[in-house]
Amino acid sequence: MPVKPKLNTDEILKAEYNYIANTVFQANEDRSRVASFYFVTVGSLVAAILSALFSADNLRNISAAFSGLFFVLTILGSLTLAQLARLRAAWHESVEAMNEIKDFYIKQHEEIEPAFKWRLKTLPPTDKPYSIANLMAIEVALMSAITSTTSLYFLLTILGDIMWWSWLILSAALIIGYIAQWAWYKHLLVDNQ
Repeated sequence: MPVKPKLNTDEILKAEYNYIANTVFQANEDRSRVASFYFVTVGSLVAAILSALFSADNLRNISAAFSGLFFVLTILGSLTLAQLARLRAAWHESVEAMNEIKDFYIKQHEEIEPAFKWRLKTLPPTDKPYSIANLMAIEVALMSAITSTTSLYFLLTILGDIMWWSWLILSAALIIGYIAQWAWYKHLLVDNQ
């Protein structure tokens, strides 16, 4: 008969609690970073639009600079999405590892099973709809699509007045930009990458 490993259930529960507490803290830190990006992006967008409105006669001269600024903000949005995806995947991998340890101890001491809500078969997926992680990614993808479209807008103003067909191009760019950003996020949102 195999010998059961010595089990100190208090230590396992303490470790589980510490892990959860650290995960919550890290999630708050990451949300702060994403919120900061969001506010900087929105602030830059508003400042650029207001300054362009106040200097409409000088719009062609500053359009290249604004286009560049919004292109850089689009790149920052893509990098933020990459960070969000990799942080979510890393969280998922860590939870899987913790659950393997739990399963090991549960096999040895079945009486502790009710203490654990999450098990390998009940883990939320990395792309769980309406999770905070997914909602933040949607927000960043949308802002990044807006900044890429705004970059294109200012690029078009260099060529001359914005015509009716320009709005069709800008609308298509917004939709394509969002789809591309979301696809980028989903591509990076896998475990063990």
